[in-house]
Order: sequence, then structure tokens, then C-alpha cells
Amino acid sequence: MKKWLVILLVAIVAGGFALMPSYNGLVKAEEEIDSVWANVESSYQRRADLIPNLVNTVKAQANFEQQTLTNVIEARAKATQTKIDPSNMTEEQLAQFQQEQNQVGSALSRLLVTVEQYPQLKAHEGFMNLQAQLEGTENRINVARNKFNDAARGYNQKVRQFPTTFAALIFGFKEKPYFKSTSGAENAPTVNFN
Repeated sequence: MKKWLVILLVAIVAGGFALMPSYNGLVKAEEEIDSVWANVESSYQRRADLIPNLVNTVKAQANFEQQTLTNVIEARAKATQTKIDPSNMTEEQLAQFQQEQNQVGSALSRLLVTVEQYPQLKAHEGFMNLQAQLEGTENRINVARNKFNDAARGYNQKVRQFPTTFAALIFGFKEKPYFKSTSGAENAPTVNFN
């Protein structure tokens, strides 16, 4: 009887040691996702931090459309309230986050289109600098999102690969969602110079 107990105990310990590299690889990949997600949030925060300066610069133009500014401010406020824990991220949470960030982007686009009607504002050095910073930030956001998708892909591969999939099942590691393109993004925008 004792011999079987010793054999069972040795098998359990050996199994634990066999799963350790898989577990450690999953932990490392999940930490990479957490780190890359923090960079995504940081990029979006940079954009959110630029918006008040942009709005205040535009407000200096006496008769600028107030509703356009209000829409930008409201979209920013809503987007900055959404927080996601990358360790428990779901596809629905990521889609909601992305939708709110897209609303900020749409509001900013409408603002910049409206600015076209104000030549003095377009020529204002402070506005031009903010616009350039905003364009650079949008590029940073895209890069951060792509890096997040790369990290999620690597992690998801580990979760699904044999034999790591056993460690993922035992320790509760689940696949992570990806950033996806916005509905209609496959269509080129229509430019009208009327």
C-alpha cells in the first residue's frame, strides 16, 4: 500500500515539474499583455490630455460652434471613464472601450473639419502644434494597438498549443481578445470639395 502511495506522490510531483515551464511561459506571456495594454492606455491618455488644450485654443475663436466643442469634451469624458483589467479582459469590454475611443476620434475629426472654416485659427501656431501632436498621438495609438494584438496572438497561441493547453486549463488561463477594425473601415472615405 505504501509503495503505491509513494509512486502516486512521485507521479504528482513529476507532473507538477512537467507543467512548470508551460505555466511560467503563460505567466510571462500574460505579463507581456498587461505591459502592452498599459502602453495602449497610455497612448489613449495622451490623446485625452491633448484635447483640453485643443478645445481651449479653439475656444479663443469668438464665434466657433459650441456644440462641436461640447461633443469633443463629452466624448473625452466618457472614454476616460472606461477602465479594463487586462487579466480579465473580454471581447465585449474591448469592443466597448474601442467604441468609446472611436467616438472621441469622430468628435475630433468633426472638430478639425469645422476648423477649416476658420483661417485665422488654422494659421495659429499653437493650434498647428496641437494638431501635429494629435496626429502623432493617433499614430502612437495605432502602433500600441498593433503591439497589443501581437502580444495577444503570442499569448493565445501558447494557451492553445499542446502541451501548454493543459497548464492553461488547470490554472485558468483564457484567450485574450484582439482590437478589431471599426465597422465600415474597409471602405475608403468619400472626399467632397464642394
